[in-house]
Amino acid sequence: MGHQPHILVVDDHAQIRESVTKFLVKNGLRATAAKDAVEMDACLAAGQFDLIVLDVMMPGEDGLAVCRRITAGGGPPIILLTALGEDTDRIVGLEIGADDYLAKPFNPRELLARVKSVLRRTSTDAILTGRLAGKTVRFAHLTLEADRQVLRDEQGIETPLTSAEFKLLSVFLERPRMILSRDQLMDLTAGRAAGPLDRTIDNQISRLRRKIEPDVLRPRIIKTVRNGGYSLSCDAEVSA
Repeated sequence: MGHQPHILVVDDHAQIRESVTKFLVKNGLRATAAKDAVEMDACLAAGQFDLIVLDVMMPGEDGLAVCRRITAGGGPPIILLTALGEDTDRIVGLEIGADDYLAKPFNPRELLARVKSVLRRTSTDAILTGRLAGKTVRFAHLTLEADRQVLRDEQGIETPLTSAEFKLLSVFLERPRMILSRDQLMDLTAGRAAGPLDRTIDNQISRLRRKIEPDVLRPRIIKTVRNGGYSLSCDAEVSA
């Protein structure tokens, strides 16, 4: 039997928490529920999870703070549940590492579709089936250890990458010096088209630059191409 993804649903609203958990289980996933960050931490300490569905508006440590903390340590991918019309929450969430978001109220089928989409693009098997599997990649002043999803600089200091950051960087490293449009990057990393106002790729580029650029105000590794998109401006040396 293949791996059955395990989803952690974190929401202080009991009815939403329970209904989402039951719906995911009914559709072939494992699901565990937590009412707040404290219960979430206990669950993460006790088990292995493939994805977190995380409500932004929670008592105590809110969802954005939790997202920032989890992604900083290279934790599981996160789908944020935000209040309808709260664009700020969605933008901040993507900037600090969330992989996707869904506004409340939502159709459970849409949530399931987004869960499956994030799992497809962030699962270790899916990510490491390309030429970077088991490899190290040297570019600019950095080395990427693909299997560990960790960057190492010339001083040996390591920086973990979130699953979304790793996938985006891998796309660039597999296509050095190629100009990639936002639509191409969205398709390669998320398997969907970008909407006219979709800033997902720009936010992810911004987050990735903070980890790889010596000067984020003057990026020289991932360059913005006017009316074109983005491009990795250096060569990538792949080795075992």
